[in-house]
Amino acid sequence: MSKQLIRAALLLTCSAAGLLALPSRAAAQGASVDSVVVTGQRTSELVQPAATGSRLGITVLETPASVEVLSGELIRSRGDLSIVDAVTRATGVTTAANGGNGGTGLSVRGFTDQGSVMQLYDGIRLYPGAGTVTFPFDPWTVDRIEVLRGPASVLFGQGAIGGVINVIPRKPTQTEVIEGEAGYGSENTWHISAEAGAPIAKDLAARLDVSARGSDGWVNNGKSSSQALSASVRWAPSDRLAITLSEDYGVQDPMDYYGVPARADGSFDTRLRKQNYEVADSVIHYIDNQTRVKAEWQATDAISLTNTVYRLTSDRTWHNLDTYAFNGPNRMDRTDFFGGEHHQTQIGDQANLLLKSKFGTVENNLVVGLDVNNIRFQHVNNFTFVDTSFCCDAYDTVPVLGFNPGRFISPAYILPAYRTETNQLALFLEDRIKLTEQLSIVGGVRREHANVRRYSNTYTPALVPTGSVQAFSKNLDNTSGRIGVVYQPVPSSSIYAQYTTGTDPLGSLITTNASQINFTLATARQVEIGYKQSFMGGRGEFSIAAYDIVKNNLLTRDFSAPGLVQQIGGQSSRGVEVSLAVPVAEKFTVEANAAVLNARFDKFNENVSGVLTSRSGKHPTNTPNVSSNLWLTYTPVTKLRLQAGVRYVGQEFTDNANTAANRLPDYVVVDMGASYAVSDKVQVRLNVYNLADKLYATNAYNAGTWILGRPRSVDVTISARF
Repeated sequence: MSKQLIRAALLLTCSAAGLLALPSRAAAQGASVDSVVVTGQRTSELVQPAATGSRLGITVLETPASVEVLSGELIRSRGDLSIVDAVTRATGVTTAANGGNGGTGLSVRGFTDQGSVMQLYDGIRLYPGAGTVTFPFDPWTVDRIEVLRGPASVLFGQGAIGGVINVIPRKPTQTEVIEGEAGYGSENTWHISAEAGAPIAKDLAARLDVSARGSDGWVNNGKSSSQALSASVRWAPSDRLAITLSEDYGVQDPMDYYGVPARADGSFDTRLRKQNYEVADSVIHYIDNQTRVKAEWQATDAISLTNTVYRLTSDRTWHNLDTYAFNGPNRMDRTDFFGGEHHQTQIGDQANLLLKSKFGTVENNLVVGLDVNNIRFQHVNNFTFVDTSFCCDAYDTVPVLGFNPGRFISPAYILPAYRTETNQLALFLEDRIKLTEQLSIVGGVRREHANVRRYSNTYTPALVPTGSVQAFSKNLDNTSGRIGVVYQPVPSSSIYAQYTTGTDPLGSLITTNASQINFTLATARQVEIGYKQSFMGGRGEFSIAAYDIVKNNLLTRDFSAPGLVQQIGGQSSRGVEVSLAVPVAEKFTVEANAAVLNARFDKFNENVSGVLTSRSGKHPTNTPNVSSNLWLTYTPVTKLRLQAGVRYVGQEFTDNANTAANRLPDYVVVDMGASYAVSDKVQVRLNVYNLADKLYATNAYNAGTWILGRPRSVDVTISARF
């Protein structure tokens, strides 16, 4: 089935690519549709700047990298309920989200989770604590999401070998807008959202976005809720100076669900589709708050300065029983009564100085930048100083069906365990030399220094705190670079090639532990070539990229001394990505993308029950070799829009041994939607998710434990714009 789907995806993309030769009659004769209905219509992003791909202010076409932009209106029109839902419709991006990583983990180009796929909010790097990032999450406040695939350390630092996801919120403008929507659907799922923006004075504008969501969930004891707020004020006393103050706040109580284990042979018991083996009083609770002040000064036509000062806090709580395994055919062992908290504060400054110059016919743009951060992190848990009879080794056994979920064991033993303080400083240069109207060279280099200090809390045998001691101080330094060539035979297309280097931490930088202090960062290099094309007056786009990434310095066991851990491991990924958006007729639009990759361990060993075992040639976990998306939009009459989406994700393994019992099957999920403009201000939207009611696993929390996707669901939304 996988081979057939690969062929189908490639055939679809290649056939649609032939539409590049079509005349632009559809663009010229596009129907004039209602202002509410056009919400979500796609416009070309290739000719727009994307700061995630470059800080030079150049367009996506001019950037020698794979950059994709999803507009907020497009995301909301599709009915995506979360940032992860939205971004996994982009080329080659799949989910690795679970309750342990904050529900935000992603996989890109064969590299997975927060240590290799960096998350940004409005260009600000979010440092994962113990592999966890919890903000942002609500698509209502989003202006756009920019996706950069491949190593991005030269722009944003370590932790971006797979790519970068940058969520950019809506900002104030001098245009007055009032908009809101309310929705209700299956599983008692509801949301209420509103935005208001207006000029306050000639040089002052403000905007406020608020959203609240809730659901009973598609598993037992699966309730969730969230609230999000994004507020900003922009003061522009002149055409050359603007200062924006932004405040973003989010509270989440996500569905407390860690999946259901498959049988020993890898099959899934369909009776357990709605089972949740969590305790009744489990807790997952996140609070995130970011404050930013951004100043933009155009000193002259050739000199501009941007500086952003910010403060981010994250407070997270877990009280869970999150590991399950069959004990015979009708019993389930539940282990790991985990209690934990994160308290994280990040203060930083990001500055960019852009200098434009011209030497004869040669144009040069140069960015000089500075990133400074101080991150304080405290980890509170119940597995450092506690009697394990009350904690992590405790377990109980329940029937697979009809059981009493019970309660969390001994939350009183949750105590501060350790804290860290991380100071990070980076200097970077990015330069573009435009040799001719068609040929340019783009390069960059970044030098980054980080110091991590870890302190362990101390207690008496009676668990009375006695203070803390510094466990270690670790310096990590790295240099990353990028060089690329872009050739534009015509202004609407580009051919590019690039060579990039990058670095990843061995875990999460700010929670570096004692087992990692003797090692350096993992390093990587990537070679990429690609082609991009905008056509039909900007209504159509086509891009294709091929890449080769090699990551070295993974921690692995050494066969020469089985008890020895050395930094000699390697991992690689090679692949091709294709995307297309084209109006094939006056009222019909096709968007499609596909990614095919070969991810593997080149050198990696594990100790399995005392036996040293090679994993070389195996696939890394949570890295499907094939993924694709198809989205169709049809507007038969002015007021009505019909949509259909198909998502395919290939099989993936949940252990490094790639055993059949720990393999998640590939899946196809079909979503559909319809929107109707009741008036020029009011729209009704119907979304059907998982039309065929497919039982599928999006990923796994532990090896062999399936996190199931949402079953067939129907949501109805009413929106109004004034």
